Amino acid sequence: MVPDESKPTRPRRLIVMGAAGRDFHNHLVTLRDDPLVEVVAFTATQIPGIDDRTFPAALAGARYPTGIPIHPERDLPKLIRDLEADEVVFAYSDIAHDDVMHKASLVLACGADFRVIGPDASMLRSIRPVISVCAVRTGVGKSGITRRLFERLRSRGLAAVAVRHPMPYRDLTTMAVERYASTADLDRLGITIEEREEYEHLVDVGAVVMAGVDYEAILRQAEEEADVIVWDGGNNDWPFFRSDLEIVALDPHRPGHERGYFPGEVNLLRADVLVINKVNTAEPEAVNRLKDSVREHNPGARLILTASEITVTEPESLAGRKVLAIEDGPTVTHGGMAYGAAALAARAAGVAELVDATPYAVGSLRETFAAYPHLTEVLPAMGYSSAQLADLEATIAATPCDVVAVGTPIDLARLIRIDKPAVRVTYRVTDAGEDSLDSVVDDFIAAHGLAGRDAR
Repeated sequence: MVPDESKPTRPRRLIVMGAAGRDFHNHLVTLRDDPLVEVVAFTATQIPGIDDRTFPAALAGARYPTGIPIHPERDLPKLIRDLEADEVVFAYSDIAHDDVMHKASLVLACGADFRVIGPDASMLRSIRPVISVCAVRTGVGKSGITRRLFERLRSRGLAAVAVRHPMPYRDLTTMAVERYASTADLDRLGITIEEREEYEHLVDVGAVVMAGVDYEAILRQAEEEADVIVWDGGNNDWPFFRSDLEIVALDPHRPGHERGYFPGEVNLLRADVLVINKVNTAEPEAVNRLKDSVREHNPGARLILTASEITVTEPESLAGRKVLAIEDGPTVTHGGMAYGAAALAARAAGVAELVDATPYAVGSLRETFAAYPHLTEVLPAMGYSSAQLADLEATIAATPCDVVAVGTPIDLARLIRIDKPAVRVTYRVTDAGEDSLDSVVDDFIAAHGLAGRDAR
């Protein structure tokens, strides 16, 4: 039967599957003002507390005067049925390819279409040169690479602003556009541990960091004070901004993951520069496997090798002791790593034992350990809320150990009380091959005719 085109048709009803990041960005950039679609709901996963909120009307647009409800992803089949959804847009990252297709199969079985909005439709253009730093998995060491770029740009007299992948764990309206230029800014706005881990190390070297929800507004504000925009990616997502240079980090502790996760593989295939980080702590065979993967799948990319040099305050205090290793939360939870810098440093120092905190976990951390059973030698620094911070403090207090090794990128003792002897474990990205990150930056500066402020 030929459809009767004279009859009015309603907009296609869309549900956007997300984790408080690309889902909101896709709405703001490609869906909000499209009269052919209506976003009837977001679903949320990964981020505690986001799935009982509403995407606010102030951001959702004039077509959504009451905002857009956010539901738990587990309710998706019921939402498709009750909201008469025609299509589900998948919009989050750091997920195995198999899991993406399981979700697609569920959506299709419920009668809706399944779609991913691609880079060209979702990237914003800047009037400034843009360097993006992304990765194939969470926890590759991307932040250290970003820091190195800032240090080199600053040494060449160029002002750079880092724009960080979204981490909207607080009030969405008030954090539409955020700017951080000092530790005082981080303290004043009461950000979470997860946000602080991404911002503090850059602020410490004099960088301005911007983030939030409305990335069009964020980009335009960043352009006012930057010679170069540095996109600081997260969760192995691809950039929100069209980049003049795409740098992507690989992890030799997880060879094979570069092609097994979405959208990390997209980053692998798009990259102009591929950085194999942590070569100093990985097996040489694993490093070689990654080199072979790069040659096969993106042979045109420039390949850089870097080390993640770990420094410990008072390493002698770890030798022969029972140590509780605290690691960056996202790296060891949805990033899938069983260890991080603290565990590596503790083993190198000759600890007697890495203490399993699982039996002593308090509150929300019990749920974290249940969700990630591979965590038997480290404690993730979870801090999406003040309640989680309290649970973390109580778990540390309850865990029997001689020393706590804190391997998060921040000074955790500024946020919670650690009632045991503690050492900090920090790490810095350094060159480990003939080519270097500094050379990559210098070539970028030359290609774009950039002159430092001192030279103008």
